[in-house]
Amino acid sequence: MSDKNSCPECNSPYGYSTGVLMMCPECGHEWNAESQTEEPEDITIIDSNGNVLQDGDTVVVIKDLPVKGAPKPIKAGTKVKNIRLTDGDHNIDCKIDGFGSMALKSEFVRKA
Repeated sequence: MSDKNSCPECNSPYGYSTGVLMMCPECGHEWNAESQTEEPEDITIIDSNGNVLQDGDTVVVIKDLPVKGAPKPIKAGTKVKNIRLTDGDHNIDCKIDGFGSMALKSEFVRKA
């Protein structure tokens, strides 16, 4: 099957034509195969103040964040160095002293 048949929502390879549109049997998504763009757009990740974040930036936590399984939260004002941006709900991967590897949401940090 060609790349046009793969679903842009769930990446299922079983997309089929319904005449005008393509349809995915797994998730039910319909799309126009002719207008499908080849390259996805770059997603910009912004902090709580609206500044654009990049890999390697240093950020500061703006509120106490509870951590499951830890006896204490990450305190507001904690500086996090060398962040790595990812896709998904928690879009920052980092290491925090005293906690280890962590995934944070960009809405709870500001650029330092």
